[in-house]
Amino acid sequence: MKTSTHTLAVSASKAKAFAFLSNIENLPKWATMFCKELRKDAQGRHKVMTPGGEIFFRIVADEKSGVIDMLGGPSEDQMAYWPARVVERPGAGSLFIFTAMQYPGMTDDVFARQCEGLKQEFAHIAAHVDGQEPA
Repeated sequence: MKTSTHTLAVSASKAKAFAFLSNIENLPKWATMFCKELRKDAQGRHKVMTPGGEIFFRIVADEKSGVIDMLGGPSEDQMAYWPARVVERPGAGSLFIFTAMQYPGMTDDVFARQCEGLKQEFAHIAAHVDGQEPA
């Protein structure tokens, strides 16, 4: 399984960056390549419309450690996950660390496009937490 870890340094505090990224309602604001629509089903579970179809999605987060695990899949017992974390940067600001994983059945081309798309999505994160305009 291939992995690719991406980082984004922002001037926002760890608390501010964590609050934004750990709130599932903010997903459509920054994950624009992945999240075409976010909705809740009749049981209150979140579902995301992705370019590949609709999936269940949830975030498991811990403010103290900065861990933000994002889980998604066709059913609640078949969830892939994308580990992420927000940490303080020495001096000022914070760092968002996100690891993409190439799951079985995902082609190298699709994985590469997803990793490339993170650049655009990271620009959206910076825009929201730092007030910067996306490039």
